[in-house]
Amino acid sequence: MINLLLFPILLPFFFAMVLLLFPKKLLLQRTISIVALVLTAVFTIILMLKVKSDGIQAITLGSWPAPFGISMVSDMLSVLLVLSSTIIAIFVVWYSFSSIGKARESFFYYPGILFMLTGVNGAFTTGDIFNMFVFFEVLLMSSYLLIVLGGEKVQLRESIKYILVNVISSALFVITVAYLYSVVGTLNMADISVKIAQIDQPGIITVIAVLFLVVFGLKGAIFPLFFWLPSSYAAPPIPVLALFGALLTKVGVYAIMRTYTLFFTFDQGFTHELLMILSILTIVAGCIGALAYFDVKKIIIYNIIIAVGVILFGASQMTETALMGSVFYLIHDILIKGALFLLIGVIIAITGTSNLRKMGGLIKTYPMLGWTYLIAAFGLAGIPPLSGFIGKLLIVQGGFEAGNLWGSIFILASSLVVLLSVMRIFIYAFWGEPVQVSKLDPRQYRNLFTPAVILVGLSVVYGVGSEWLVPYMSDAAEVLNNPSKYIHAVLGGA
Repeated sequence: MINLLLFPILLPFFFAMVLLLFPKKLLLQRTISIVALVLTAVFTIILMLKVKSDGIQAITLGSWPAPFGISMVSDMLSVLLVLSSTIIAIFVVWYSFSSIGKARESFFYYPGILFMLTGVNGAFTTGDIFNMFVFFEVLLMSSYLLIVLGGEKVQLRESIKYILVNVISSALFVITVAYLYSVVGTLNMADISVKIAQIDQPGIITVIAVLFLVVFGLKGAIFPLFFWLPSSYAAPPIPVLALFGALLTKVGVYAIMRTYTLFFTFDQGFTHELLMILSILTIVAGCIGALAYFDVKKIIIYNIIIAVGVILFGASQMTETALMGSVFYLIHDILIKGALFLLIGVIIAITGTSNLRKMGGLIKTYPMLGWTYLIAAFGLAGIPPLSGFIGKLLIVQGGFEAGNLWGSIFILASSLVVLLSVMRIFIYAFWGEPVQVSKLDPRQYRNLFTPAVILVGLSVVYGVGSEWLVPYMSDAAEVLNNPSKYIHAVLGGA
């Protein structure tokens, strides 16, 4: 029997291959992709409950004992991220029915999304550092298809930059994995942790840790490696932007969190201090960008960069409270960014522009859209009791516990900039004199608005219901804070 933890990877992969057979049959493409995603979500929830009751699930493929075979590991952190990613994919696909256009739909759009989810879920679940590279490549190849799909001039121009950066970062990834393998002689992440503790070469391990930070930092868009992200993400259509914005940087962030808590823990005075400094600089860069632009896409895209900084600041503190805050904020950001991108997609569909200066007065004709956007904006900025507040509060508390007073105060101050940047969209687009816009067909508006409003509702439930989620979040944080549990689950008595 196939182990339960492989289902979230195998299901989207299998259905994506099926969809390749009839790209022009749109109704079938839509139906099968939604069924595939819902099934994946159901199996992920079952897996999450199993992890909660029975502890970390691990399987080593090919009947080899760990660490010789390729291990797949599902702990609470990875299963929560797999579930969040699958939920976002469901809403993006639903939203795509009315927004992406039939020409793009009939050109392997849905298989592209499912293959990308295969790579994302695989990267979250793998227990092998080289296998993580393989899953990164799977999700990147799918993202190359999605970023150029439609062939508009701006897409093709930006995709060249996007592909070049990722090709360089992938080459660096393989070189860094080779360095690590030459020092420790294993690729299994649990075994790497054990071997690093046994060898007496902290200098070379610190160098490798910094190289991994560069590799994952390029993919996760930390300072100063985020330069490629704003214009590349703004180029494709809204559903693709929502998928990229909610998921792709998070895989890089997850990889930093996993490696910096599992095996690069022997020179924290240097590696984690560096991570903290870069995370604060990332927040500064994101804040400047979010305030500088009058383009709704760019404002939310720069808020992705701010969130990456906030999450990694929590991870760099290495206290259980801060790590729990990072996990909480990571999942909050996946949900809220997906919701916000879908909402600004509705605004752009109504106004025909992403330029704030050409908008105004939408609250009169679309009041529900305005108030929904406001709730999502407050959630992003961390206004209590919405989901952004709890994660940020825990990160700040963890920062105080670790003795980083000024960094924690800075995280709090950045919330004001986030609030200001998203309120500018609300003030410009919804208040003021109504601007002449072409009337959006009510049915199309409903089809676009419904998935967006439900996703905002989910993010509100995630914040308000945080009390029920705390056991799951603390399980995830405990695995990060106490890697011996992960190691024992993978290697057993080995």
